Amino acid sequence: MRRDIFQAIADPTRRAIIILIALHAMTPNAIAENFNTTRQAVSKHLRILTECELVKQEQKGREIYYSLEIDKMKEIDKWIEQFRKIWETRFDQLDQVLSTIKKQKK
Repeated sequence: MRRDIFQAIADPTRRAIIILIALHAMTPNAIAENFNTTRQAVSKHLRILTECELVKQEQKGREIYYSLEIDKMKEIDKWIEQFRKIWETRFDQLDQVLSTIKKQKK
């Protein structure tokens, strides 16, 4: 079953996992130590993130390490960018209105 990356990042635990592994790869046990939940629950979140290709697995000896898949994160950023432009335009318009009001009060 193909999952949607936006469904994956909608969950706060999965977002927290993404933040944890953003700087360096971690094992499932190391990730689970940061949560007040079972190792199995963390594994389920990792499986969903892996299915969405937001994280990747790498076998090192007997351990599996999870790391962030930057290209997929760029896909999310690209989608958000369209809204960022709208917000910036609205903030610029607000700045102009506030500037006009400030000039009128003088």
